[in-house]
Order: sequence, then structure tokens, then C-alpha cells
Amino acid sequence: MYADWNRMKKDLKFNSKTIHGGQHPDKAYGAVMPPIYQTSTYAQSTPGGHKGYEYSRSANPTRTALEQALASIENGNYGMAFASGLAAIDAVLKLLGPGDEVISTIDLYGGSYRLFKKVYENYGIRFRFVEMDNVEAIESCINQNTKLVWVETPTNPMMNIIDIKAVSVLTKKHGLLLAVDNTFATPYLQQPLDLGADIVMHSATKYLGGHSDVVVGGLVVKDKPLADRLYFIQNASGAVCGPMDSFLTLRGIKTLHVRMQRHCENGEAIAKYLMAHPKIEKVYWPGFETHPNHKVAKAQMKGFGGMISFVPKGNYDDAIKIVEKLKIFTLAESLGGVESLAGHPASMTHASIPKEEREKSGVVDALIRLSVGIEDVEDLIGDLEQALT
Repeated sequence: MYADWNRMKKDLKFNSKTIHGGQHPDKAYGAVMPPIYQTSTYAQSTPGGHKGYEYSRSANPTRTALEQALASIENGNYGMAFASGLAAIDAVLKLLGPGDEVISTIDLYGGSYRLFKKVYENYGIRFRFVEMDNVEAIESCINQNTKLVWVETPTNPMMNIIDIKAVSVLTKKHGLLLAVDNTFATPYLQQPLDLGADIVMHSATKYLGGHSDVVVGGLVVKDKPLADRLYFIQNASGAVCGPMDSFLTLRGIKTLHVRMQRHCENGEAIAKYLMAHPKIEKVYWPGFETHPNHKVAKAQMKGFGGMISFVPKGNYDDAIKIVEKLKIFTLAESLGGVESLAGHPASMTHASIPKEEREKSGVVDALIRLSVGIEDVEDLIGDLEQALT
């Protein structure tokens, strides 16, 4: 039965994959949701004789279910679940060695930047940051030491769009690995492996989990030799997510498609409201036709998401007053939950990036980032209006 069902699942549309992709009822009792196997070890009939599991750092049935689901919704063949998004990025960087170089975007999540510059540069890996909307700028940085191109699109927090397909043509030409952080878009909006990427990374803490109650990271690949290397790193380094976290993330994935639809609808309404507001200087959202790479976003994304950044007229103090006055939007780190969040990148998510570097990419002191949730959009607009008044 499972063999026929597995063949059928490969042809499922995305909305069905979020619920059924890579999944099947538990073989022991037929449980529809994969059980939480809260165990560290497994009985063996003889040394090395087991039912596929021996120690939960190496593999756990609940984590396996999550990894299969991640692979399915990203149209990949192999998924890996980690203790956080940064643990997943860390595993990718462990594919490299001293003297290797990485090219990434000038507008990068602060945690990724901190891992690159404060940790891995100490081990002899060099990082170059360029404006990736210009493929020629990327190619000009490639040399014999370049091994990896790390893409984030839409970027955090400036909502820049990078042409994944164009970058993949470049990386294949030079024999480089291409990894894409797909956290903001999710596989509901774009699937980087289908556009030529080698590795997709998720902070599943965000939209995939969707309820601000779990910290999980994920990697998905198509190539078996690459998957084998990453599985080895995952097991050897041990930064795996636990069974309860796996269960919660699986639960979140099952409603990803309906949540993302509302995130996109609310995001569009709020972006247009902010653009028309007299007290707003700039709004960053890829759905505007005036966005520098709107055409690329329209081509590679199904929608434009629920992430928006804006700059109010004023300075640092004015931005702080606005986020402190918000009531429905919660002032907090993170994003992608059902509830709306507001953040101040310069003092929160991107504080680890030097001010001069931040401002080169547009992360000025007055910038505010919104993660638009799935509440009633009229309530959200009312909250912004009272905070801006």
C-alpha cells in the first residue's frame, strides 16, 4: 500500500503536499499524525541489528517524518532537520575548509553575518558581500578559492530580490555550490531547487512552524552525494532538533498554504497603506512595480509575502516611539508566526552588524520591519494608524 501511495504523493499539488507529502500513517497503530518518539535509544536484536534507528542523534522517527515533509514541499529528495536555522547554516559552512571563499549578499540577516564573520573567518574562510541583484558583481568576485554562493531572497530586512535562476547559471558555469535561504518566501511562494539551487535552507522557526512555539532549522537537497556529506555533518556535530520540536513543526507545515495566503493578502494591504501614508518616507515590499527587481519577484515567486520594511519620517527616536506604541503588532524578535510582529533591525536582529556596514545596505537607524500576521487587516491598519499619529 505504501509503495503505491508514495508514487502518488510525488504528483500531489503543493497544498496537498503540505498535509500528505512524505507522510504516511504510523505503522504501529495507524496514527494519522507521526507520534512523538521521545526516546534517545532503541533496542537491538543483535549488535547492529535494528529497525532503522539506534540513537536519536543519528535519527529519530519523528524527525525523519519532518525531514521527509521538508524534502517534499521543496521538491527535493533529502531533508535534514536541525536545532535552529543557524545550526543548519553552520552545517553548510562545514562543507568548506581554510582558504575557501563564500560570496553572499550585502543585505544579510544579522545572525548569518555574525556566524560568517565572527566564527568562520577565525577558521580561515573568507566572505565577500556584494549587491546580488547584479549578477556581474557576483562574477567579478569569483576566484579559484570561491566554493559557495549564499543567497537570501527576499533579503532581510530590505526585501531585495535576487534572481535565483540567473545566479544558478553562474554557479554552474564556475562549479560552485549555490545555497538559498528561503525563510522569508517559504516553498509556498518559491522553490529554489527547481530554479537551480543546490541547497535550500529554512529557519523553520518562522513560517514553517508558524506559531512562535518552536526553534528549528532545515536543509533540503536533491543530490545524494551532497546529502550524504550533510547527513554526516549533522550526525557528527549533533545539532539536531528534538522529537517534540519536530512534531510541532510538522503540525505547522500542514497549514502553511492557508496561512501564507492570508499573510500575502494582509501584507499587500498594509504595504499599500504605508506607501500612501504622509508620515512614511520609504516602504520596502517586492510587490510594488517600482521595486528594483519586481519583475524577477513576479517571475520566481507565487506571491510577495507578509514581510515589509519601512522608514518613517524622522530619526531613531521616532522609530522607537512608533514600535513602542504598537498594540496588536508585538515588538519582538523573529517573524512568520500567525501573530503580527514589529522589529527595529538596527537595535535587534541586525545589531551585530557594524553601523557603517548596516547603512550601506539601507538598514538605517529609523528602519522598522513588520511581520504581518493573519489577524483582521483592518485591526492591523488601525494599530499602525494610532502608532503613527
